[in-house]
Formats: sequence, structure tokens, C-alpha cells
Amino acid sequence: MAQIELKHVSKKFKDDVVIEDLNLTIKDGSFTVLVGPSGCGKSTTLRMIAGLEKQSGGEIWIGGRCVNDTAPGQREVAMVFQNYALYPTMTVRGNIEFGLKNKGIGKQERQTLISDISEIVGLTPHLDKKPQNLSGGQRQRVALARAMVKKPKVFILDEPLSNLDAKLRNQMRTELIQLHKRLGTTFVYVTHDQMEAMSMGDEIVVMDKGMIQQADSPLKLYHDPVNLFTAQFIGTPAMNVMNIRDVQGLELEAADRVGFVGFRPEQALIGVNKNTEGYCLEGEIITSESLGAENIYQIKTGSGVFFVKTFLESLVKTSRVSVVIPYEHLYYFQSDGERIREVYIRSQQLVSAGGL
Repeated sequence: MAQIELKHVSKKFKDDVVIEDLNLTIKDGSFTVLVGPSGCGKSTTLRMIAGLEKQSGGEIWIGGRCVNDTAPGQREVAMVFQNYALYPTMTVRGNIEFGLKNKGIGKQERQTLISDISEIVGLTPHLDKKPQNLSGGQRQRVALARAMVKKPKVFILDEPLSNLDAKLRNQMRTELIQLHKRLGTTFVYVTHDQMEAMSMGDEIVVMDKGMIQQADSPLKLYHDPVNLFTAQFIGTPAMNVMNIRDVQGLELEAADRVGFVGFRPEQALIGVNKNTEGYCLEGEIITSESLGAENIYQIKTGSGVFFVKTFLESLVKTSRVSVVIPYEHLYYFQSDGERIREVYIRSQQLVSAGGL
């Protein structure tokens, strides 16, 4: 069992509070991704779990054992870093074997372990090469193999793909997902890239300023955000948001509760009849971008500039367009960013709540 629990964990650097009263449970065998903007505390959280940083307060439990005073090497955690941290003078075999030698494992067992792990990550033809003779993806595999050979209960990965080009990142994402399924071990992954988080994690923890904004499945985060931060952080392009002061023609009961109204770019209908049921915006197309299967428009309206994503076969040719957002796809937020799940629209006699 390798469930991880953080109970009232805090971290200070002198007078700077990075994390305050963090409570989080990472399920055994899950692929959990910590995501958020730079400086939100996600890497610090990861390093505290690994034992590379000492928490200022609270408890960290791994596999039902409190590890507050346990050395990193005794936590049964393996960490893969952004820069791989390979020994340049050693071969691939030597890098993988180094930790096993330090643990006093016999030569025959070391060879068996290296052979098995190298086969899993596709390094068998490269065992006698040195890191400088490997591609970025191959070096990443060496770092993974070095972690895997220790047979840890938890894999911790701190932005391991950020040094790779886009094509190789996509390939390695797929390989990591397959590796997780094969091993069945708890993976904790940190990234600032929300696309990476959505494609890899079965549980995603969105963080900001040392606090958890929402922890949920990818689909739940996207369709049912609990606050404005999560709504705008998850999704490409991000959710369009209007200040209630700029919203015209949408008659809401108890409108004083609403600070912001939002909608996802793909939920908006472009170029339809003005009488189509929903909230209507008139605007001018500023930019249009064709991505093959989808088109993205930037549209300037009286309520602001918004993105609209469509799956039409060809780009809209006119510059002036109507954009209609069905009432059921509108999201509402208080002025402090908290989500409002039900809002009564007078003219339509219905309760509207975006998402699930």
C-alpha cells in the first residue's frame, strides 16, 4: 500500500509562507498530477513528500507510516528530476546500477534487474552508451529506469518532460501512462502545463498560492470547476469570463450575488440566427486560426474580447458575427471567485447552471 496523506502541512522559508495548512490524500496506485502556475507550491509539496524539504508543520504519511523524521532513502520513494541528474562518466548500465551497488545487492541480481527494467523502457540496445550519446528521450528513460530498479512504492516526477521538444513530449506522455498501468505504482507528477495534466492524470490537484483550489478527475475539473481560478486555468483556450457589469441583456434574479459570467469557447455557437435560444453577443472577428479539425476565433464584442472554438469544416468568412451561448452552458461566479451553481433567469423561467 502506498497511499500518501498530507495532514495540515505547512512550509515556511524564513518569513515567507509558501504552503499553509495543506490537506491532501493521494490514492494508492493513482496517477496524481499537481498543477498550477509557477510559485504555487507544487514542487515544494513534492519535495516534502520525498523528504528533500522538511515541512514546517503537519504530518506526512506514506503507506500508513508517518515519515516526518524518516530520511529520503528510507521512504521507499524514487524521484525523477527535470534535469535527469545522470552521471556523465558512467554508461547507461552504470547509471542504473549505481544505486543497487550502494544497497549491497549482488552482481547476479543487479544484472537481472537491469536487464528486466531496460527491456521495459526500451534501453537494452543503449546499455553501453554514455549519456552524452543519447537523445533527450533516451536520457529521460535512463532516469526512469534508475528510479524503477529500486522498486519503490511511490514514483515522484518533477516536470520531467519540460526539456523535451513537443513531439517527444507527446511520445513520452504516452509511455509514462503505459508505464504506470504496467507497474500499478503510485505516481505523483508535477507540471505547470495544464494540457499535460489533463492528458496524463486520473486525479488532478490544482494549486495556487500554496492552497488547493480543486482536486478532481480531469473531466470534473473541466466541466464542473468550483471556482473562477480553476475554470480559467483548465482549458485551452481558457474559459471566457465577463464581469457582470459588462453583461447586457441577461436578466438574472438576485444578480447582486453574481460577480462574473463565463462560458467555454467550444460551447458558443457562431454565425447562428439571433433568435437561437441563449445569451447573444454581437462582435467582430479579430483573428481566426485553423487547426485542421477545429477553428479558433478571437472576437471583439461590447462585453470584451472572447475566444470561440468551432468544428466547422471551413473558416467563417464574414467579419461581423453573432455568438450565442445556450443558457445551460453559462457559468456563474461570485465576486470572490466562488462558483454559483444555480441562477434564475427571469426571461426564460429556468434555473441555469453550467457544467455537469
